[in-house]
Amino acid sequence: MNSVSNSAQGELPLKGIRVLELGHIVAGPTASLILADLGADVIKVERPDGGDQARSMPGAASGFYFFNRNKRSLAIDLKTDQGKEVFRKLVKSVDVCLDNYAPGALDRLGLGYPELAKINPRLIYLAVKGFLPGPYEHRPSLDELAQMMGGLAFMTGPSGRPLRAGASVIDIGAASYGIIGVLAALHVRDTTGRGQMITSGLFETSVFWVGQWMAHAVATGKPSFPMAEIGQSVRMGWGIFHLFDTSDKQQVFIGVTSNAHWERLCREFGMLDLLADERLDTNTKRVASQEWMLPLVRKVAIHFTSAQLQEKLEKASVPYAPVQRPDQLLEDPHLLATGQLLPTPMQNGKIGNLPKLPFNSSDYEFGIRRPAPGLGEHTREVLGEAGFSATEIEALITGNVAK
Repeated sequence: MNSVSNSAQGELPLKGIRVLELGHIVAGPTASLILADLGADVIKVERPDGGDQARSMPGAASGFYFFNRNKRSLAIDLKTDQGKEVFRKLVKSVDVCLDNYAPGALDRLGLGYPELAKINPRLIYLAVKGFLPGPYEHRPSLDELAQMMGGLAFMTGPSGRPLRAGASVIDIGAASYGIIGVLAALHVRDTTGRGQMITSGLFETSVFWVGQWMAHAVATGKPSFPMAEIGQSVRMGWGIFHLFDTSDKQQVFIGVTSNAHWERLCREFGMLDLLADERLDTNTKRVASQEWMLPLVRKVAIHFTSAQLQEKLEKASVPYAPVQRPDQLLEDPHLLATGQLLPTPMQNGKIGNLPKLPFNSSDYEFGIRRPAPGLGEHTREVLGEAGFSATEIEALITGNVAK
């Protein structure tokens, strides 16, 4: 399943790091996906009676195949004494353990960080929770709730209609920040020999993302307003920072952020009268003149198809972006040319071109070493590596402790 030979590109940086993932749906699986793609051996610990809920979610469980590549699946019942003992034995030999269970769930099982750190003092533990420790930490939370409470939905939707972003941005963001903490902890452990507990919060992630608007409120003394109410160009401070309709009923966003952009835009589209107009020769003036200036630019843009408009903007080196649906990204020329989409086995034999991590290295390339695992696909393999005999493994499986 390797899409790129690691031997030719250099070993992945986290090769040799072993991870136990107690994750489900998005946040936990995203955190371990990052580690897995970077070369860690990720063992996904799942319930024998169905596993990660994402396996049975609508949409042909599509999200499961994206968030769980490069992992192995161990199906074990952590509510049984035998299952707990198996897990504790596994913890002795791993570097990282992570979860996104409800607050206190693992502590009630006797498998929280304080207990596991006694078994393995070098263990680094990541918990992705709704809130960081404090007055709210007992509350269960979800991506959407964090966006509502953390100000992001308010800023995204129209006035009176808060709207979550069109992706699980807070789950993914909190997981990513948590992994930054894990990588820092691995670095510190090289010196101290000690592990640590990292907690990443959904609510705090949303708050961090609206930090610029919190700063704006402090600086101006004014309450926050939704971005739709502020106005695209006003909120960003540019005279042209808008969507423009095209003749084929598409939309292209154009961002003029310098006088040089303005001059090239006007020359490329033959708007020499606007270029010569002293009322538009600075960005500040263009912002003040939007009411009459923008309709004139729109009348020019509407004569072109989306492809034609983009071609001219490309030629003029003016910032632009077509509005695209996620399904259109499957055929995006840049993503295909750069190999940013990995052919990923999915349900019913389908192969989907799904995104790699959004960075690259001069030393290594990302690939799929393993497709998303079947439930318990690697139970025997993982338990054997942990020192369980074939007889012991069969006993755990026949006793419904493992699958």
